Amino acid sequence: MPRVLTVSDEIVESLWTDRIAERYGDVDLILAAGDLPFDYLDFLASALDRPLVFVPGNHDADLSGYSRRHGLWLQSGFPARYPGPAGAVNADGRVVEAGGLRIAGLGGSIRYNDGPNQWTERQQTRRATRLVRAAHRRPVDVLLTHSPPRDLGDRDDPPHRGFACLHMVVERLTPAVLVHGHIHPHGQPVPDRVLGNTRVLNTVGYRILDMP
Repeated sequence: MPRVLTVSDEIVESLWTDRIAERYGDVDLILAAGDLPFDYLDFLASALDRPLVFVPGNHDADLSGYSRRHGLWLQSGFPARYPGPAGAVNADGRVVEAGGLRIAGLGGSIRYNDGPNQWTERQQTRRATRLVRAAHRRPVDVLLTHSPPRDLGDRDDPPHRGFACLHMVVERLTPAVLVHGHIHPHGQPVPDRVLGNTRVLNTVGYRILDMP
């Protein structure tokens, strides 16, 4: 049963200490759902010595166009400094395997201004359709997103509306859990939600999950 540390949106001071391995050294994997400083993510991965898989949030840098070849980062085919967390795996639009789990990722938020990692519902639907195809009709264990599905823990204000297309992704990929961020609880309790047979979890701050 893999144990997973999930983080998103808000730095947790008790995690950013040299004693984190004493408390959470038994985790198998770190999942990050966006909008955290990349040096924070680098620290977590290094201190726990575990793989870290992430998707970008709407406040993160634009990581599109980067690829790695023979240990060298490239952007549009030219050597470039990668702005993301160096040792992490960007799962945005991909299906990856780490820590014994199969993870599908879809980052970004609904478009509300001209910032990076923002998509209209139509744009995200196209990205979601490509993600489902990339899964080759095989189920995944985790769907890792920045935004929640529409009407499942999102808000009515334009920047915090969820994506309706995530309902389709859950139906097709049947993940055990959907892990998202973006919706800050501001001290309010955040109940888990259910979409079909999938638990929908808000991980703003952090959570520890024991995956079946």
